[in-house]
Amino acid sequence: MEIILSSASEKPIYEQITSQIKEMIMTGELKPGEALPSMRKLAKDLHVSVITTQRAYDDLSKDGFIVTIPAKGTFVSTQNQDFIREENLRRIEGLLSDAARLGRENGLSLEELEKTLELVYTEE
Repeated sequence: MEIILSSASEKPIYEQITSQIKEMIMTGELKPGEALPSMRKLAKDLHVSVITTQRAYDDLSKDGFIVTIPAKGTFVSTQNQDFIREENLRRIEGLLSDAARLGRENGLSLEELEKTLELVYTEE
């Protein structure tokens, strides 16, 4: 699990950690049930305080992305698949809204946008 922190970012460090772990879970890079490093190990690896990693893990836990089992560790939640799907659908809607706006700004018809989406979708 690679997390990259930026001191130039306006986001606090714990938010950078939270958003990158969420992204890894939502893209499937981190699988349901997969163990995460302990707060202490993550803090050591990232050269941040344990309080910072604790805040990130608390936020992830509150949002249902991870679960901590006492004396066992912290794991990607297996109960949040519907939530992850909804979150990904929300992200897709945002990206498609951007594409629709850009298409309208450039005079593309709905049919042209649909054809472009179909081509992109079937390419992969």
